[in-house]
Amino acid sequence: MIAIQRKYSIERRDFQSAGQVSSSIKKIMKQVGVNPEVIRRVSVASYETEMNIIIHSNGGTMEFSIGSDYIKIIALDRGPGIDDIDLAMKEGYSTATKDVRELGFGAGMGLPNIKRCADDFDIQSEVGKCTRITIGFNL
Repeated sequence: MIAIQRKYSIERRDFQSAGQVSSSIKKIMKQVGVNPEVIRRVSVASYETEMNIIIHSNGGTMEFSIGSDYIKIIALDRGPGIDDIDLAMKEGYSTATKDVRELGFGAGMGLPNIKRCADDFDIQSEVGKCTRITIGFNL
């Protein structure tokens, strides 16, 4: 049973709106009384996911749902995909451009932080098409 479900659109390079999706998710979790430690982990993972879509993709969506014992986030972008997922999962590896790094982003910690915060983590990518990240959290 899904108690709450939301879908958010995220645009490429929309740094003005960066953090709004993860803030919305955090607000919902607080309203329904999710444990603060789970809120912290979901907030970090959702922010990192949102920023990855803004920085590295051509835009995409994040779906957020809370069930009776589980939180799930599914992020799907519109490309360009990840050439080497194992390399992308290494702390410090980044393909962020110089201008993104000058804004303080692109340190290469996004995907490792998402995985570290999640109870379940799956990433699938097809070069030239899309990347799909599924993140789960036990309640």
